[in-house]
Amino acid sequence: MAKKSIKDIQLTGKKVLMRVDFNVPMKEGVITDDNRIVQALPTIKYALEQKAKVILFSHLGRVKTEEDKAKSSLAPVAKRLAELLNQPVTFIAQTRGAELEQAINEMKESEIVMFENTRFEDIEGKKESKNDPELGAYWASLGDVFVNDAFGTAHRAHASNVGIASNIKDSVAGFLLEKEIKFIGEAVDNPVRPFVAILGGAKVSDKISVIENLLTKADKVVIGGAMAYTFYKAQGKNVGLSKCEDDFVEFAKSLLEKAQGKLILPQDTVVTKEFAEDAEARVSLTSEIQDDEMGLDVGPATLELFAKELEGAKTVVWNGPMGVFEFERFAKGTIGVCEMLAGLEGATTIIGGGDSASAAINLGYQEKFSHISTGGGASLEYLEGKSLPGVACLNEK
Repeated sequence: MAKKSIKDIQLTGKKVLMRVDFNVPMKEGVITDDNRIVQALPTIKYALEQKAKVILFSHLGRVKTEEDKAKSSLAPVAKRLAELLNQPVTFIAQTRGAELEQAINEMKESEIVMFENTRFEDIEGKKESKNDPELGAYWASLGDVFVNDAFGTAHRAHASNVGIASNIKDSVAGFLLEKEIKFIGEAVDNPVRPFVAILGGAKVSDKISVIENLLTKADKVVIGGAMAYTFYKAQGKNVGLSKCEDDFVEFAKSLLEKAQGKLILPQDTVVTKEFAEDAEARVSLTSEIQDDEMGLDVGPATLELFAKELEGAKTVVWNGPMGVFEFERFAKGTIGVCEMLAGLEGATTIIGGGDSASAAINLGYQEKFSHISTGGGASLEYLEGKSLPGVACLNEK
C-alpha cells in the first residue's frame, strides 16, 4: 500500500482526529448490528495504547431535516463503544462550538471524546457532504493528526475526510482502511489467478463500469441476480415480467460480444407469478420463462455451473445477491454462492460489502471469508478502478 498508516506516525500525547464509519442500522434508538463499531476497534485500541487523545466522529444515516436529526444521534453508538472498550467515552452532542473545544482541550492521554453525527452539518447547505472548506478547516483545527478509518465513505469527498486532510500535515489510514485497500486493491490490480468475479444485484446500470473493468482484469465474470434478465433479453430470450432494463439491452449485447466467453450467465431460474414471499414457484430454464412469470432467484443447475466455474479459483470477489434473498423461498441462490465460497480451499475470497456482506454475516460465514468489506459503494467504485477521494487525500509513504 502506498499510503501511510497509523503505525507510521508518532501518536503519544497527540490529539488524534479519527474518522470512523459508525453508520450502523438502528431501530427506535437501538443498534441492531454493531459490526461496523467492532471493525473499528483495532485502530481505536492502538491509538489508546500509544497514549493518544482520541477524537472520534462519524455520520449516521441521511440527515435532511430537524426530524431526521432527532433519530440520528450518535449517542447510542458512543454508549455501545464504551461497553466494547470497557472504558468511558465522552459524548458531545455537537459538531462544533465551545463545549466540544473545551472537552477536547481538557482531554488526558488515552481518553476518548466522540462528537455528534457529521451529517448534522448538512441541514443548512450540505456543509459536510459538499466538503465546505470552512468546516474542514475547523475540524482540522481540533487535532494534531488525522486518521481515516472509514472506508464506507472513502468514495466521497466530504469535509470529514478530504476537508480535514487538506488542512492537516499528518493524514494517514487506520487499520480497517488499510485492510480494505490491500484486499480489494490487490484483488483487482494484482490477483493470484485464476481470478473470478461474481456480480449480482438488480441493475446492470449500477454495475456497468464494474463489469467493463472486471472483464479486463478477471478470468471469468459470473452474473446473477435480477441484472441477468437484461442479458437474457440481449440474447433474444423472453424474460416475462422479470426485472429488466430495456435501455441497457444493447449495452448488454455489446458486453457479451466483448467478453468472448468470459461472462457466465445462469442456466435456470426460479420463477413465480407474483412478487411475494409465499408465492408459488417453479424452476425454469432461462429459455422457457413464460409471459406471466418473473424470475426471483437462480436455480439448482446454475449453482452447479457456478461451482464448476469456481474450481481451482485462487482469487474470488463477490458483490451482490443472486436473487430476492429477503424472501426465504428465493434465497437459495445467494446462500448457495455464500456456502460455495466459504468452502473454497486455498483461495482469497472477498465480499465487496452491501447485501452480499449482510448475507454472509447473517448466515454465520463471516470467519470463512478472507475479507468482508464494510463499504458497498466504495467497494464498487474500487472495483471500477476509480480513485477514492478519502484514500487519495492521505499521505504517501
